[in-house]
Amino acid sequence: MSMEFQREYLDLILVPSGLLIMFAYHLFLLYKYVNRPHTTVMGFENDDKRTWVAKIMQAENKDVKTALSVLQSHSSTATFLASVSLTLCALIGAWIANNSSVFFQSQLIYGDTRPTTISIKYICLLICFLLAFSCFVQSARHFVHANYLISMPDSFVPVSSVQLAVVRGSDFWSLGLRALYFALDLLLWFFGPMPMFVCSVAMVLVLHYLDSNSRPLHSTMMPVSYGKMRP
Repeated sequence: MSMEFQREYLDLILVPSGLLIMFAYHLFLLYKYVNRPHTTVMGFENDDKRTWVAKIMQAENKDVKTALSVLQSHSSTATFLASVSLTLCALIGAWIANNSSVFFQSQLIYGDTRPTTISIKYICLLICFLLAFSCFVQSARHFVHANYLISMPDSFVPVSSVQLAVVRGSDFWSLGLRALYFALDLLLWFFGPMPMFVCSVAMVLVLHYLDSNSRPLHSTMMPVSYGKMRP
């Protein structure tokens, strides 16, 4: 009884702590992205995308074929990841229906292995994959919309409209990846609260390194918010 009591408390302490670390980091990243976007890799890349759209739209002989090829590759990848996320949702749903969780009730796992806790793990993992599926679908939708705007013949489509579609597609793409990161974190929870907590700390450290940007903007990469390039 004492060992089971300690295992239950281990889940109650480490799992919320790991999730709190992940949420706190992403709230901090969101604050930087909104207020100081150029200090994040996503904001830096969005400036690249705005510059690319402006160059394509303002060129005398607009290279529509190349632009559509780039956007098509993004939308195809987003569709593929959405399909993978939906497939994983179906597999998790089938696993829950079959209630075949003997492995995760093993004594080798140091943590709470009660059926109720295992069901909560499955539901949390399922929610992450559903969020990833929704975000990747929205990403593909915005990239397809950008395809229509760029390929529209004999029209005066505002550059800002195409930029907005491309940037929103990229933002939903990033959100889908973040949902997959949370899913990986929750997946390790099946092997105990300690691997999940260690994964949370390690993932925040790695993501902080990957998400931070210290490179200055080049003169041709200045923010393009109104459809015109700055000199």
